[in-house]
Amino acid sequence: MARPSIPWLAALAFAAALPAAAQDKPEGYTCCNLHFKGDWISDANWHNQPMIPAGAKIRVLDYGWNRASVDIDGKPFRLGHDYGRREESLEQWVAKIVVKHNPRAKIEKYPARVKAAIAEGRVIPGMTREQVLIAVGHPPTHQTPTLSATVWNHWASNAGRYEVHWKGDHVDRLVGAPR
Repeated sequence: MARPSIPWLAALAFAAALPAAAQDKPEGYTCCNLHFKGDWISDANWHNQPMIPAGAKIRVLDYGWNRASVDIDGKPFRLGHDYGRREESLEQWVAKIVVKHNPRAKIEKYPARVKAAIAEGRVIPGMTREQVLIAVGHPPTHQTPTLSATVWNHWASNAGRYEVHWKGDHVDRLVGAPR
């Protein structure tokens, strides 16, 4: 009987060691408005860059080192886990970005001023946590490790951040918010 080759066994052991999530390639909808530069979407989600609206079709094509290659509405992009990788895995972050249910159904039920703010990718006082997540995305976990925090830190650009202050589950005020 022939013995399996060492490289084949090593490849099999490596594949078995991968977490199940790394082997899954989810598809669905973008959770939120995502900002991009070229084909790069950073977990900082810089407000000053062009925006892909919440609810765009997204499919994960491949996982790499701190990045995932995705197709969003037929265009190739890379999701870059630039800042929060010590707090969560790439797969955990991607699972927040790729959601099963289209958030546009929720957006349609919001008041007109909230819908307008979400369409512009901005936060206004009185919004709920869910509405802020859809409007500007998840705050990078290296600055805001939990969504129950009373202050969320977001990035207006790679040189400036802003804060969303909460009173209960509604935005109380913004500090340093982008215009």
